Amino acid sequence: MSQTPPQENLDNLDQVFMALADPTRRQLVRMLAEHDCTVSQLAQPFDMSLAAVSKHIKVLEAAGVVARRVDGRVHTLTLRPESLTGALDWITIYRNFWQRRLAALDDLFSTGGSPEP
Repeated sequence: MSQTPPQENLDNLDQVFMALADPTRRQLVRMLAEHDCTVSQLAQPFDMSLAAVSKHIKVLEAAGVVARRVDGRVHTLTLRPESLTGALDWITIYRNFWQRRLAALDDLFSTGGSPEP
């Protein structure tokens, strides 16, 4: 059984990782994990223009990480945590890989033996 995600999920996975690669966008995601925020609320703690924060938000929207709700002139953003599932699954594959490797290394040191071929 292959643990590689289906090809159709990779494009979105690439978008999610690209969106999360920037520290400002990760901070926006952290803020939205606490509660929904307006664009102005999200922009407030940053030393950048509202337009710059809006560009970051658009990247997160394109990746499906956040959703926007418009009520008149007020734009409220919501985190879509389900969009991060693919990234978590991908990371879990490699976390399991390294846990097995480190457990084998620990066994090697514990027994004082040599590695199996």
